[in-house]
Amino acid sequence: MLQVYERKDADYASRLDALCHRSVSTSDEVDAVARKVIAEVRAGGDAAVRALTARFDKRELGALELSAAEWDAMAARASAEVRAALEHAARRVRTFYERERHPSYEINEGPIRTGSRVDPLARVGIYVPGGSALYPSTVIMTAVPAKVAGVREIVMTTPGPSPETLLAARLAGVSRVFVIGGAQAIAALAYGTESVPRVDKIVGPGNAYVAAAKRLVFGDVGIDSIAGPTELVVGADDSVDPSWVAADLLAQAEHDTVAVPILIARGADFARRVAAEVERQVALLPRRAIAEKSLRDQGAIFVVDSEAEMADAINRLAPEHAELAVRDPRALAALVTTAGALFLGAYTPESVGDYIAGPSHVLPTGGSARFSGPLSVADFVKRTSIIEYDAEALEAQTDHITALTAVEGLDAHGRAVTIRTRT
Repeated sequence: MLQVYERKDADYASRLDALCHRSVSTSDEVDAVARKVIAEVRAGGDAAVRALTARFDKRELGALELSAAEWDAMAARASAEVRAALEHAARRVRTFYERERHPSYEINEGPIRTGSRVDPLARVGIYVPGGSALYPSTVIMTAVPAKVAGVREIVMTTPGPSPETLLAARLAGVSRVFVIGGAQAIAALAYGTESVPRVDKIVGPGNAYVAAAKRLVFGDVGIDSIAGPTELVVGADDSVDPSWVAADLLAQAEHDTVAVPILIARGADFARRVAAEVERQVALLPRRAIAEKSLRDQGAIFVVDSEAEMADAINRLAPEHAELAVRDPRALAALVTTAGALFLGAYTPESVGDYIAGPSHVLPTGGSARFSGPLSVADFVKRTSIIEYDAEALEAQTDHITALTAVEGLDAHGRAVTIRTRT
Protein backbone atom coordinates (compact mmCIF):
# COMPACT_ATOMS: atom_id res chain seq x y z
CA MET A 1 0.00 0.00 0.00
CA LEU A 2 2.77 2.45 0.95
CA GLN A 3 5.65 1.60 -1.37
CA VAL A 4 9.24 1.73 -0.06
CA TYR A 5 11.77 3.02 -2.58
CA GLU A 6 15.49 2.43 -2.10
CA ARG A 7 18.29 4.06 -4.11
CA LYS A 8 18.98 0.77 -5.87
CA ASP A 9 15.42 0.64 -7.23
CA ALA A 10 15.12 1.62 -10.88
CA ASP A 11 12.03 3.75 -10.24
CA TYR A 12 13.34 5.60 -7.16
CA ALA A 13 14.30 8.77 -9.03
CA SER A 14 11.28 8.79 -11.33
CA ARG A 15 8.80 8.36 -8.46
CA LEU A 16 10.44 11.13 -6.43
CA ASP A 17 10.57 13.38 -9.46
CA ALA A 18 6.88 12.79 -10.18
CA LEU A 19 5.93 13.78 -6.64
CA CYS A 20 8.12 16.87 -6.89
CA HIS A 21 6.07 18.05 -9.86
CA ARG A 22 2.72 18.29 -8.11
CA SER A 23 0.32 21.00 -9.20
CA VAL A 24 -2.61 22.98 -7.83
CA SER A 25 -4.18 23.39 -11.27
CA THR A 26 -7.79 22.35 -11.83
CA SER A 27 -9.22 20.54 -14.84
CA ASP A 28 -10.67 22.32 -17.86
CA GLU A 29 -14.08 20.90 -16.96
CA VAL A 30 -13.95 22.31 -13.41
CA ASP A 31 -12.70 25.67 -14.71
CA ALA A 32 -15.57 25.82 -17.21
CA VAL A 33 -18.16 25.16 -14.50
CA ALA A 34 -16.60 27.77 -12.20
CA ARG A 35 -16.48 30.34 -15.02
CA LYS A 36 -20.17 29.79 -15.77
CA VAL A 37 -21.10 30.07 -12.08
CA ILE A 38 -19.21 33.35 -11.77
CA ALA A 39 -20.95 34.79 -14.84
CA GLU A 40 -24.37 33.78 -13.51
CA VAL A 41 -23.73 35.38 -10.10
CA ARG A 42 -22.43 38.59 -11.67
CA ALA A 43 -25.56 38.81 -13.82
CA GLY A 44 -28.17 37.51 -11.37
CA GLY A 45 -26.98 38.40 -7.87
CA ASP A 46 -28.85 36.83 -4.96
CA ALA A 47 -31.31 35.00 -7.22
CA ALA A 48 -28.44 33.30 -9.05
CA VAL A 49 -26.78 32.33 -5.76
CA ARG A 50 -30.04 30.70 -4.61
CA ALA A 51 -30.54 28.88 -7.92
CA LEU A 52 -26.96 27.61 -8.02
CA THR A 53 -27.14 26.43 -4.40
CA ALA A 54 -30.32 24.50 -5.17
CA ARG A 55 -28.67 23.00 -8.28
CA PHE A 56 -25.33 21.99 -6.78
CA ASP A 57 -25.95 21.65 -3.03
CA LYS A 58 -29.61 20.59 -3.12
CA ARG A 59 -30.41 23.29 -0.56
CA GLU A 60 -33.17 25.88 -0.76
CA LEU A 61 -32.03 29.19 0.68
CA GLY A 62 -34.15 31.90 2.19
CA ALA A 63 -32.05 34.68 3.63
CA LEU A 64 -28.43 34.34 2.58
CA GLU A 65 -27.15 35.90 5.79
CA LEU A 66 -27.54 34.52 9.30
CA SER A 67 -29.11 36.99 11.69
CA ALA A 68 -27.24 37.77 14.90
CA ALA A 69 -29.93 35.94 16.89
CA GLU A 70 -29.67 32.79 14.74
CA TRP A 71 -25.88 32.95 14.88
CA ASP A 72 -25.74 33.21 18.66
CA ALA A 73 -28.42 30.56 19.20
CA MET A 74 -26.54 28.04 17.08
CA ALA A 75 -23.15 28.91 18.57
CA ALA A 76 -24.53 28.34 22.07
CA ARG A 77 -25.11 24.69 21.20
CA ALA A 78 -21.36 23.97 21.05
CA SER A 79 -20.11 22.00 24.04
CA ALA A 80 -18.18 23.59 26.88
CA GLU A 81 -15.20 21.39 25.97
CA VAL A 82 -15.17 22.68 22.39
CA ARG A 83 -15.60 26.27 23.57
CA ALA A 84 -12.57 25.94 25.85
CA ALA A 85 -10.49 24.46 23.03
CA LEU A 86 -11.49 27.18 20.56
CA GLU A 87 -10.84 29.96 23.10
CA HIS A 88 -7.39 28.48 23.75
CA ALA A 89 -6.65 28.21 20.03
CA ALA A 90 -7.80 31.79 19.37
CA ARG A 91 -5.56 33.10 22.17
CA ARG A 92 -2.52 31.26 20.85
CA VAL A 93 -3.07 32.37 17.24
CA ARG A 94 -3.66 35.97 18.35
CA THR A 95 -0.50 35.98 20.48
CA PHE A 96 1.56 34.62 17.58
CA TYR A 97 0.32 37.18 15.06
CA GLU A 98 0.51 40.19 17.34
CA ARG A 99 4.30 39.90 16.92
CA GLU A 100 3.92 40.15 13.15
CA ARG A 101 2.38 43.58 12.76
CA HIS A 102 4.14 45.58 10.06
CA PRO A 103 4.80 49.24 10.96
CA SER A 104 4.76 52.19 8.60
CA TYR A 105 8.05 54.07 8.24
CA GLU A 106 9.50 57.30 6.80
CA ILE A 107 12.97 58.19 5.55
CA ASN A 108 13.70 61.89 5.99
CA GLU A 109 16.52 63.19 3.78
CA GLY A 110 15.86 66.90 4.23
CA PRO A 111 14.27 68.09 0.97
CA ILE A 112 13.21 64.51 0.11
CA ARG A 113 10.91 62.38 2.21
CA THR A 114 9.95 58.85 1.30
CA GLY A 115 8.07 56.24 3.25
CA SER A 116 5.79 53.26 3.31
CA ARG A 117 2.35 53.48 4.91
CA VAL A 118 0.70 50.23 6.01
CA ASP A 119 -3.10 50.14 6.14
CA PRO A 120 -5.43 47.20 6.81
CA LEU A 121 -7.76 45.99 4.10
CA ALA A 122 -11.26 47.33 4.63
CA ARG A 123 -13.21 44.10 4.10
CA VAL A 124 -12.06 40.48 3.81
CA GLY A 125 -13.99 37.34 2.93
CA ILE A 126 -13.12 33.99 4.46
CA TYR A 127 -14.36 30.78 2.90
CA VAL A 128 -14.93 27.91 5.33
CA PRO A 129 -15.96 24.45 4.10
CA GLY A 130 -19.19 23.27 5.68
CA GLY A 131 -21.97 20.75 5.35
CA SER A 132 -20.64 17.31 6.31
CA ALA A 133 -17.18 18.79 7.00
CA LEU A 134 -16.67 20.78 10.19
CA TYR A 135 -13.70 23.15 10.21
CA PRO A 136 -13.94 25.62 13.11
CA SER A 137 -10.13 25.61 13.17
CA THR A 138 -10.10 27.20 9.71
CA VAL A 139 -12.17 30.10 11.04
CA ILE A 140 -9.63 30.74 13.79
CA MET A 141 -6.65 30.37 11.46
CA THR A 142 -7.99 32.84 8.89
CA ALA A 143 -10.05 35.38 10.82
CA VAL A 144 -7.72 35.97 13.77
CA PRO A 145 -4.73 37.15 11.65
CA ALA A 146 -7.12 39.42 9.74
CA LYS A 147 -8.44 40.88 12.98
CA VAL A 148 -4.92 41.43 14.31
CA ALA A 149 -4.07 43.23 11.06
CA GLY A 150 -6.93 45.64 11.74
CA VAL A 151 -9.39 44.54 9.04
CA ARG A 152 -12.62 46.37 9.82
CA GLU A 153 -15.11 43.85 8.43
CA ILE A 154 -14.66 40.08 8.10
CA VAL A 155 -17.32 38.31 6.05
CA MET A 156 -17.57 34.51 6.29
CA THR A 157 -19.27 32.22 3.81
CA THR A 158 -19.90 28.61 4.69
CA PRO A 159 -22.45 26.06 3.45
CA GLY A 160 -24.40 24.53 6.33
CA PRO A 161 -22.69 26.25 9.29
CA SER A 162 -22.24 24.22 12.45
CA PRO A 163 -22.47 25.40 16.08
CA GLU A 164 -18.72 24.93 16.37
CA THR A 165 -17.93 26.95 13.26
CA LEU A 166 -20.24 29.76 14.35
CA LEU A 167 -18.75 29.84 17.83
CA ALA A 168 -15.28 30.06 16.29
CA ALA A 169 -16.51 32.95 14.15
CA ARG A 170 -17.68 34.85 17.23
CA LEU A 171 -14.42 34.24 19.05
CA ALA A 172 -12.30 35.22 16.04
CA GLY A 173 -14.06 38.51 15.34
CA VAL A 174 -16.06 37.63 12.21
CA SER A 175 -18.55 40.39 11.36
CA ARG A 176 -21.14 38.65 9.16
CA VAL A 177 -21.95 35.06 8.14
CA PHE A 178 -23.51 33.94 4.87
CA VAL A 179 -24.78 30.37 4.43
CA ILE A 180 -23.51 29.83 0.90
CA GLY A 181 -20.67 27.75 -0.47
CA GLY A 182 -18.99 26.61 -3.64
CA ALA A 183 -17.94 28.74 -6.58
CA GLN A 184 -21.08 30.86 -6.14
CA ALA A 185 -19.83 32.00 -2.71
CA ILE A 186 -16.49 33.04 -4.21
CA ALA A 187 -18.26 34.96 -6.98
CA ALA A 188 -20.57 36.69 -4.49
CA LEU A 189 -17.61 37.78 -2.36
CA ALA A 190 -15.60 38.92 -5.35
CA TYR A 191 -18.28 40.98 -7.08
CA GLY A 192 -21.00 41.52 -4.50
CA THR A 193 -24.75 40.86 -4.70
CA GLU A 194 -27.79 42.54 -3.18
CA SER A 195 -27.01 40.80 0.12
CA VAL A 196 -23.32 39.92 0.01
CA PRO A 197 -20.85 42.83 0.14
CA ARG A 198 -17.90 42.92 -2.22
CA VAL A 199 -14.64 42.19 -0.40
CA ASP A 200 -11.05 43.22 -1.02
CA LYS A 201 -9.56 39.75 -0.55
CA ILE A 202 -10.75 36.14 -0.23
CA VAL A 203 -8.90 33.58 1.89
CA GLY A 204 -9.51 30.03 2.98
CA PRO A 205 -9.52 26.51 1.50
CA GLY A 206 -12.22 24.76 -0.50
CA ASN A 207 -12.91 22.08 -3.07
CA ALA A 208 -11.78 22.11 -6.71
CA TYR A 209 -14.61 24.42 -7.77
CA VAL A 210 -13.75 26.90 -5.02
CA ALA A 211 -10.08 26.77 -6.03
CA ALA A 212 -10.96 27.31 -9.70
CA ALA A 213 -13.25 30.22 -8.87
CA LYS A 214 -10.56 31.87 -6.74
CA ARG A 215 -8.11 31.60 -9.61
CA LEU A 216 -10.63 33.13 -12.02
CA VAL A 217 -11.56 36.12 -9.82
CA PHE A 218 -7.97 36.95 -8.90
CA GLY A 219 -7.11 40.39 -10.16
CA ASP A 220 -10.62 41.70 -9.52
CA VAL A 221 -10.09 40.73 -5.89
CA GLY A 222 -7.09 39.53 -3.90
CA ILE A 223 -6.72 35.89 -2.85
CA ASP A 224 -4.40 34.10 -0.47
CA SER A 225 -3.45 31.18 -2.74
CA ILE A 226 -4.87 28.34 -4.80
CA ALA A 227 -5.20 25.48 -2.34
CA GLY A 228 -4.42 22.01 -3.62
CA PRO A 229 -4.54 18.67 -1.77
CA THR A 230 -3.01 18.72 1.70
CA GLU A 231 0.55 17.37 2.01
CA LEU A 232 2.92 16.01 4.64
CA VAL A 233 6.54 15.00 4.26
CA VAL A 234 8.07 13.36 7.33
CA GLY A 235 11.84 13.18 7.63
CA ALA A 236 12.58 10.54 10.26
CA ASP A 237 15.28 8.29 11.65
CA ASP A 238 15.20 5.40 14.12
CA SER A 239 15.27 7.74 17.12
CA VAL A 240 11.47 7.96 16.81
CA ASP A 241 8.94 5.16 17.27
CA PRO A 242 7.84 3.85 13.84
CA SER A 243 4.24 3.73 15.07
CA TRP A 244 4.32 7.48 15.69
CA VAL A 245 5.51 8.18 12.16
CA ALA A 246 2.85 5.85 10.76
CA ALA A 247 0.16 7.66 12.74
CA ASP A 248 1.31 11.01 11.34
CA LEU A 249 1.22 9.75 7.76
CA LEU A 250 -2.27 8.36 8.30
CA ALA A 251 -3.43 11.63 9.84
CA GLN A 252 -2.63 13.22 6.51
CA ALA A 253 -3.97 10.39 4.37
CA GLU A 254 -7.39 10.41 6.03
CA HIS A 255 -8.07 13.98 4.83
CA ASP A 256 -8.78 13.08 1.22
CA THR A 257 -8.07 10.46 -1.42
CA VAL A 258 -5.74 13.00 -3.09
CA ALA A 259 -3.83 13.91 0.09
CA VAL A 260 -0.05 13.45 -0.14
CA PRO A 261 1.69 11.47 2.68
CA ILE A 262 5.45 10.94 2.15
CA LEU A 263 8.23 9.63 4.38
CA ILE A 264 11.93 10.32 3.87
CA ALA A 265 13.53 7.64 6.04
CA ARG A 266 17.09 7.09 7.24
CA GLY A 267 17.67 3.40 6.58
CA ALA A 268 15.70 0.68 4.80
CA ASP A 269 14.96 -1.30 7.96
CA PHE A 270 13.34 1.71 9.63
CA ALA A 271 11.39 2.44 6.44
CA ARG A 272 9.98 -1.10 6.35
CA ARG A 273 8.97 -0.91 10.03
CA VAL A 274 7.02 2.27 9.37
CA ALA A 275 5.34 0.71 6.32
CA ALA A 276 4.27 -2.28 8.43
CA GLU A 277 2.83 0.07 11.07
CA VAL A 278 0.89 1.92 8.42
CA GLU A 279 -0.64 -1.38 7.26
CA ARG A 280 -1.61 -2.23 10.84
CA GLN A 281 -3.03 1.16 11.81
CA VAL A 282 -4.96 1.93 8.63
CA ALA A 283 -7.22 -1.05 9.31
CA LEU A 284 -8.41 0.72 12.47
CA LEU A 285 -9.47 3.97 10.78
CA PRO A 286 -13.12 4.90 10.22
CA ARG A 287 -11.93 6.65 7.02
CA ARG A 288 -9.89 3.62 5.98
CA ALA A 289 -10.93 3.61 2.31
CA ILE A 290 -9.97 7.27 1.88
CA ALA A 291 -6.61 6.79 3.61
CA GLU A 292 -5.75 3.65 1.65
CA LYS A 293 -6.34 5.37 -1.69
CA SER A 294 -4.25 8.36 -0.63
CA LEU A 295 -1.40 6.10 0.47
CA ARG A 296 -1.55 3.99 -2.67
CA ASP A 297 -1.82 6.80 -5.20
CA GLN A 298 0.13 9.71 -3.67
CA GLY A 299 2.10 8.12 -0.83
CA ALA A 300 5.67 6.85 -0.83
CA ILE A 301 8.62 6.10 1.43
CA PHE A 302 12.05 7.08 0.16
CA VAL A 303 15.16 5.71 1.85
CA VAL A 304 18.15 8.04 2.25
CA ASP A 305 21.58 7.57 3.80
CA SER A 306 22.16 10.97 5.40
CA GLU A 307 20.40 14.01 6.72
CA ALA A 308 21.84 16.03 3.85
CA GLU A 309 20.06 13.71 1.41
CA MET A 310 16.92 13.98 3.56
CA ALA A 311 17.01 17.78 3.45
CA ASP A 312 17.59 17.76 -0.29
CA ALA A 313 14.57 15.54 -0.87
CA ILE A 314 12.34 17.69 1.35
CA ASN A 315 13.48 20.88 -0.38
CA ARG A 316 12.75 19.37 -3.77
CA LEU A 317 9.29 18.27 -2.65
CA ALA A 318 8.56 21.76 -1.18
CA PRO A 319 5.75 20.40 1.01
CA GLU A 320 2.96 22.17 2.82
CA HIS A 321 4.00 20.47 6.09
CA ALA A 322 7.38 18.93 6.94
CA GLU A 323 7.95 16.99 10.14
CA LEU A 324 11.58 16.57 11.19
CA ALA A 325 11.50 13.61 13.56
CA VAL A 326 15.24 13.03 13.88
CA ARG A 327 17.89 13.12 16.60
CA ASP A 328 18.83 16.74 15.94
CA PRO A 329 15.78 18.39 14.35
CA ARG A 330 17.16 21.93 14.62
CA ALA A 331 20.28 20.99 12.68
CA LEU A 332 18.10 19.46 9.97
CA ALA A 333 15.78 22.48 10.01
CA ALA A 334 18.74 24.70 9.11
CA LEU A 335 19.08 22.69 5.89
CA VAL A 336 15.36 22.58 5.04
CA THR A 337 14.59 25.91 3.41
CA THR A 338 11.51 25.05 1.33
CA ALA A 339 8.40 24.09 3.28
CA GLY A 340 5.23 25.83 4.39
CA ALA A 341 5.69 24.83 8.03
CA LEU A 342 8.34 22.84 9.89
CA PHE A 343 7.46 20.62 12.85
CA LEU A 344 10.57 19.91 14.89
CA GLY A 345 11.11 16.78 16.96
CA ALA A 346 9.25 13.57 17.71
CA TYR A 347 6.75 15.31 19.99
CA THR A 348 5.55 17.83 17.40
CA PRO A 349 3.06 16.06 15.14
CA GLU A 350 1.52 18.11 12.34
CA SER A 351 -1.81 17.96 14.19
CA VAL A 352 -0.65 20.62 16.66
CA GLY A 353 -0.21 23.04 13.78
CA ASP A 354 -3.67 22.27 12.43
CA TYR A 355 -5.36 23.27 15.65
CA ILE A 356 -3.52 24.95 18.45
CA ALA A 357 0.17 25.87 18.03
CA GLY A 358 -0.32 29.45 16.81
CA PRO A 359 0.85 29.87 13.18
CA SER A 360 -1.97 29.62 10.65
CA HIS A 361 -2.60 26.25 9.07
CA VAL A 362 -3.35 27.94 5.73
CA LEU A 363 -0.15 27.00 3.92
CA PRO A 364 1.23 26.70 0.38
CA THR A 365 0.50 23.42 -1.41
CA GLY A 366 1.40 21.77 -4.69
CA GLY A 367 5.06 22.75 -4.39
CA SER A 368 4.25 26.46 -4.09
CA ALA A 369 6.31 26.62 -0.89
CA ARG A 370 9.14 27.29 -3.37
CA PHE A 371 7.90 30.88 -3.63
CA SER A 372 5.23 31.50 -0.97
CA GLY A 373 4.58 31.03 2.72
CA PRO A 374 1.88 30.72 5.38
CA LEU A 375 -1.10 33.02 5.69
CA SER A 376 -0.05 35.97 7.84
CA VAL A 377 -0.87 39.50 8.95
CA ALA A 378 0.86 40.68 5.76
CA ASP A 379 -1.94 39.09 3.74
CA PHE A 380 -4.45 41.50 5.27
CA VAL A 381 -2.68 44.82 4.80
CA LYS A 382 -1.72 46.96 1.84
CA ARG A 383 1.29 49.25 1.51
CA THR A 384 1.29 52.70 0.00
CA SER A 385 4.55 54.40 -0.97
CA ILE A 386 4.81 58.05 0.11
CA ILE A 387 7.10 60.42 -1.83
CA GLU A 388 7.61 64.13 -1.15
CA TYR A 389 10.11 66.49 -2.92
CA ASP A 390 10.60 70.20 -2.54
CA ALA A 391 11.88 72.56 -5.27
CA GLU A 392 15.52 72.16 -4.27
CA ALA A 393 15.35 68.37 -4.39
CA LEU A 394 13.63 68.27 -7.78
CA GLU A 395 16.19 70.71 -9.23
CA ALA A 396 19.06 68.62 -7.92
CA GLN A 397 17.77 65.46 -9.60
CA THR A 398 16.46 66.90 -12.86
CA ASP A 399 19.49 65.89 -14.94
CA HIS A 400 19.35 62.31 -13.69
CA ILE A 401 15.63 62.02 -14.39
CA THR A 402 15.82 63.51 -17.89
CA ALA A 403 18.78 61.33 -18.79
CA LEU A 404 16.63 58.28 -18.11
CA THR A 405 13.48 59.61 -19.78
CA ALA A 406 15.56 60.26 -22.91
CA VAL A 407 16.82 56.67 -22.93
CA GLU A 408 13.25 55.36 -22.67
CA GLY A 409 11.87 57.81 -25.22
CA LEU A 410 9.33 59.27 -22.82
CA ASP A 411 9.72 62.98 -23.49
CA ALA A 412 6.60 64.05 -21.61
CA HIS A 413 7.97 62.43 -18.46
CA GLY A 414 11.06 64.60 -18.72
CA ARG A 415 9.03 67.71 -19.53
CA ALA A 416 6.89 67.17 -16.40
CA VAL A 417 10.12 67.75 -14.44
CA THR A 418 11.80 70.49 -16.50
CA ILE A 419 8.63 72.55 -16.68
CA ARG A 420 9.05 73.00 -12.94
CA THR A 421 12.83 73.49 -12.79
CA ARG A 422 14.02 75.05 -16.10
CA THR A 423 11.47 77.78 -16.86
